[in-house]
Amino acid sequence: MNLAVCADVGSTYTKAAVVDLDGGRLVGAAAAPTTVGTDVLHGLDAAVGAAAGLAAGDLPWYVCSSAGGGLRLAVIGYEPLVTAQAGRRVGLSAGANVVHVAAGRLGAADLAALRAARPDVVLLVGGTDGGDADTLTHNATRLARARWRVPVVLAGNADARDDLHALLVAAKVPVTAADNVLPRIGVLTPAPARAAIREVFLRHVIGGKKLSRGGRFARLVRAATPDAVLTGVEVLADALGGDLAVVDVGGATTDVYSVLTPDERDSGPSQEVAGTLWRARTVEGDLGMRWSAPGVVRAAAEERLLAAGEEGDLAAAAAARAADPGFLPADDADRAADRRIAALAATVALRRHARGAATGERAGRDLRDVKVMVGSGGVLRHAAPGDAAGVLAAVLGDHAGGWPLPRAARAVVDVDYVLAAGGLLAADHPGAAAALLRRHLAGG
Repeated sequence: MNLAVCADVGSTYTKAAVVDLDGGRLVGAAAAPTTVGTDVLHGLDAAVGAAAGLAAGDLPWYVCSSAGGGLRLAVIGYEPLVTAQAGRRVGLSAGANVVHVAAGRLGAADLAALRAARPDVVLLVGGTDGGDADTLTHNATRLARARWRVPVVLAGNADARDDLHALLVAAKVPVTAADNVLPRIGVLTPAPARAAIREVFLRHVIGGKKLSRGGRFARLVRAATPDAVLTGVEVLADALGGDLAVVDVGGATTDVYSVLTPDERDSGPSQEVAGTLWRARTVEGDLGMRWSAPGVVRAAAEERLLAAGEEGDLAAAAAARAADPGFLPADDADRAADRRIAALAATVALRRHARGAATGERAGRDLRDVKVMVGSGGVLRHAAPGDAAGVLAAVLGDHAGGWPLPRAARAVVDVDYVLAAGGLLAADHPGAAAALLRRHLAGG
């Protein structure tokens, strides 16, 4: 068989899969703890060795990573409701954790706040093509004079791009230029900046996190994990020919991905001035199964999702999980608490995503035509099928959420963790990627 290894080096576990590229079939899988404390290659090699055996060294490897905190991105835009918001959406679609957003002309306090956010990459945007260039020029000049050394992706007004790129290069600022994320009002063009952020992540960030000695790990990694997953979601949506949503419940965050069919009516006076991202990702940093479990209970209480008398016991269970992120359920009560936290995290995250609170869209995201709702994350993959189905049923039955529910969605769990693998294979082996995702998540 024509095989390839696909691996995700996560913050806690490293997952490896062996895929038959001719048939788009999963032929082996394994996981090992991520060895951040020593060298992540130890855990990666262990997982791949368990999945592929002695053949591992002879196979091509496709690796993504979110270890070491993943990709921390800061966005600097012209004004908060247009270019800064557009930049934030693009950053999320590139798999970044957007840790800081600034708008307007940077002052001393703004620069201090930017440094304090400790970004791995700065996305510098501003002005539509042919429009205002003063703010973008001011901010690029400010970074140049500050001897800024964090990599910058310059994706603003195209008319100013060459001059500002030269300015930053002369000041020894690591800079990559890309097409404007918002070339015209209401037109969001994420792909070039997303590709540039991916390039910078691979060239500067992975090696700079000191996750491994030597250069082998940096050479293996092809994408940030959320970027690979979104690509997999896009491939699956294209294969299905319709709208798709994914909710990924992790230990620290809950991510939601959605791919929607562009609506030709989304133009004219009512259009989003920052554009609509039809393939989007949002990250809820206060919603997670372990580190962020207390945030789930607080958010659920604010959303009035808790039953009478439930909050106290659930808050205690969440606090125990936050205090011991390695916590494993020991009995039925522990497992029931995990399922409840997972259902609440997924429900709140999807509410925010659909309402637009997490994307900054005025009208939110219309998920009514979603054909498949995919659940992901260890809590769902390792649950009994009925328990995992119950978590997703709670999300799809959320009639009080203030957003239109999918009218005929089928729920499925990414038990074999193929979304990341499909995304990693999409560029070099699109047929295998599509076949793999259809087989495991779309019933063939």
